[in-house]
Amino acid sequence: MPYDRCRRVMTLVAVAATAALLSAPPAVADGGEPVSLPPLRLRMSAEDSCATASAKTALMSPWTHRALQLSRSWQLSRGAGVTVAVVDTGVGARVPALAGRVTAVGGAGEDCVGHGSFAAGLIAAAPTGRSTVTGVAPGARILAVRGTDTWGVPDAGLIAHGIRTAVDKGAGVVYVGQVLDAGHRGLAAAVAHASEKDVLVVAPAVPDVAPEGADGRPDTRARPYWPARLPGVLSVVDHGPDGGRPKDAPAALSPDLSAPGGAVVGIGARGSGHFIGSGSSLAAAHVAGAAALLRAYHPELDAAATARRLTEAAYPDHTPRLDVYAGLTALLADQRAPAEKDAEPAVLPRSAAEGPRVRALLVGGGALALVLLVGAAMVVVPRGKARGWRPGT
Repeated sequence: MPYDRCRRVMTLVAVAATAALLSAPPAVADGGEPVSLPPLRLRMSAEDSCATASAKTALMSPWTHRALQLSRSWQLSRGAGVTVAVVDTGVGARVPALAGRVTAVGGAGEDCVGHGSFAAGLIAAAPTGRSTVTGVAPGARILAVRGTDTWGVPDAGLIAHGIRTAVDKGAGVVYVGQVLDAGHRGLAAAVAHASEKDVLVVAPAVPDVAPEGADGRPDTRARPYWPARLPGVLSVVDHGPDGGRPKDAPAALSPDLSAPGGAVVGIGARGSGHFIGSGSSLAAAHVAGAAALLRAYHPELDAAATARRLTEAAYPDHTPRLDVYAGLTALLADQRAPAEKDAEPAVLPRSAAEGPRVRALLVGGGALALVLLVGAAMVVVPRGKARGWRPGT
């Protein structure tokens, strides 16, 4: 099937699935009645209470599973043996979908906001009960490191420290779930430290919600955000089931990859219920899970080669779209072709027939000499006999 036609078919299927997801059927309560899922919070105010468990569970497989071809990818890898650090609001260490696979640094085992737990679930959640909602790499481990304050406000110093801590504690992939609107010297040094230690850093290219402009409206102009703009960071932007982004979404500045980030279903900080959210931070979590699958399946690849496989094996588009299965199986050139050498002067080779021709001339000349000698003998010998071999006068 031609690529454009195949993509249109996949898009129609995804749109139909998401329409069902957002209307009601994908989330079903224990009693069998259709329900809608509560929204994921990005951050909270000091007056808000911590996120509670969702009482609603999604039973249908999310559209993101089909878009990422997870069933095919899991036949090759589930991310076992790889640790993904989640530098975010924390991760609920007792969430059933991550049971026994979360190691928390300091107080990062508690997630008051719920965003870090949701992202960790997109990366590595395993199915629980009747639910089919899982992460991209359900065999990977999670290292929870806080990159925000208790209410989810990101801090450059905390994120930099979180990246360094994750690298030093053996993470193979570091997911940063927050964005900063300005650079930071410590942040750049932390990312450089990760590159030196062969650790891949994945971060959203833009915030999940556009910042408010002077007129009170969302400011969707493209601008750089950190740490996504730093060298060595794989920057990710979101797309929805129809392949597009909301009109009021912040514009991304040259992202490396696009991944599912609209109408995404995931876990909370407590319990087995589910939430629904959208944004580039969720797309980046999918990419971090894909990196875990790839590093488990191809342990010989370094962080730079892992990022290269994810981007070069992606669906071709204005921004390449994550293709997990292709990243695992694609055959890419290991190195660039060597530069051509300067042309050397042309030299005509000796003719292959030159040797035989010389031999033919020698044989022919010898035969001619023999004929002449025999002819002379036929004339001289009879005359010599007639004179009795006496010399002539």
